[in-house]
Amino acid sequence: MKKISVIIAGRHQTSISLENEFWIELQNISKEKNKTINQLVTEIDSIREHENLSSAIRVYILNYLKNKKQD
Repeated sequence: MKKISVIIAGRHQTSISLENEFWIELQNISKEKNKTINQLVTEIDSIREHENLSSAIRVYILNYLKNKKQD
């Protein structure tokens, strides 16, 4: 488990805990989308349906990879 600090919407600092495998995929997605980790987490935060941000990130990554596989 890896704990990282992120800044949401350029003003709200928080930390999230993710398994290393999810952290690697989050980095890969941010590179593919040409966004920083903070920008990507801000995007996920703005559309999340889960109370927990770490869970929302995991679901986002899963859906992203599923959609990418279908393309």
